[in-house]
Amino acid sequence: MDIQIHSIHFDADVKLLDFVRKKIEKLQTFYDRMTDVEVFLRLEKGDKEHSARENKAVEIKINLPGTSLFAKSHEKTFEIACDEATENLRTQLTKHKEKQQEK
Repeated sequence: MDIQIHSIHFDADVKLLDFVRKKIEKLQTFYDRMTDVEVFLRLEKGDKEHSARENKAVEIKINLPGTSLFAKSHEKTFEIACDEATENLRTQLTKHKEKQQEK
């Protein structure tokens, strides 16, 4: 599985990249046929109130044979946003796997 991590409007720390990579790799336990994953770490620019609180965005796109899954989260830190997005994808992967088994 190929994991591509893009940091937009900043340079990502090695610790953050490792954290994201580990979270993505854990998703393979729920569905092992992922072909590749794209992760976008983005600093959102907005008004002063919004930018001070939840300006860290994580977008994850997982390509599977025949389809793709997507999740996005905005939070105070990239770690929290990554946790939320991967949890959402875990649910999507579980549902996708169940549908595949029914066929």
